[in-house]
Amino acid sequence: MNYQKSQMVYSDYKWSARADHDNPKFIGAQDATMLNREEGYEMLYFINSLALTWSWNDNLSSLQKLERIIRVEVPTNIRTHVGIKNWIEQNYKEI
Repeated sequence: MNYQKSQMVYSDYKWSARADHDNPKFIGAQDATMLNREEGYEMLYFINSLALTWSWNDNLSSLQKLERIIRVEVPTNIRTHVGIKNWIEQNYKEI
């Protein structure tokens, strides 16, 4: 299963790539390390990459919970992909 826009919990995302290469598939320092939690395509890409890493690809409720965790639970001062992933791994059972 690949998490889709239509399955996302929140509907307030922005859905446009900017001319500054703000695209999750663009290989660049900013996109490789930072997550913009307001950009839908970045969230989808990140959620799907975590789901693949953790073998959650067959469970929609887990993907939606992951979206909620990233948006609500992960402290806003943690912005890197690695930092967010590590925080979730350390705190998932308590959420």
